[in-house]
Amino acid sequence: MRKESNRRSDQQKKSPGIETETPKKMEGGGAPAPAAPPPAPHPAVAPLAFLLGKWRGEGEGSFPTISPFRYGEELVFSHHPSKPVISYTQRTWKPASGEPMHAESGYWRPRPDGSVEVVISQSTGLAEVQKGSFDAEKKTLTLQSELVGNASKVKQITRAFQLVDGELSYVVQMATITTSLQPHLKALLKKI
Repeated sequence: MRKESNRRSDQQKKSPGIETETPKKMEGGGAPAPAAPPPAPHPAVAPLAFLLGKWRGEGEGSFPTISPFRYGEELVFSHHPSKPVISYTQRTWKPASGEPMHAESGYWRPRPDGSVEVVISQSTGLAEVQKGSFDAEKKTLTLQSELVGNASKVKQITRAFQLVDGELSYVVQMATITTSLQPHLKALLKKI
């Protein structure tokens, strides 16, 4: 009976699909081992690796048809090393109350020739298809809309990003059926 009990105990330890892991060794008297560095980005994404991560800061907006406003913002650029694309999410909020203001998400696909293709879906229902170019050495990126969908008034959107001294800034310009292309949004963000 005792052998049967030990055998069952051994089988439980070796059950298929259940792997036991030995604890990782600690360095320096109990401190966890340092995390492995993140994997290298996909070669197509590498020139835009300066964007990857979570960015947070503040911005301001204006346009001839609205009152000027300020906002808090978070951008997240992420990617899986096996894919030649960057996932993008953005959200803004009112600085005083934290109440949500705007959100958008999409995908950025850098091309070997220094161009980039971007699709963005906004929480307002507007969809953008943008094309542009980047300069990996200068850490700049410019985009211009090829298509602004589901928008009765917005006709064109441009975006320009630049990384300087660890801060990511951008300017968004917009044109509508009644207003020519002009600045609409600008922000300064820090990686967190």
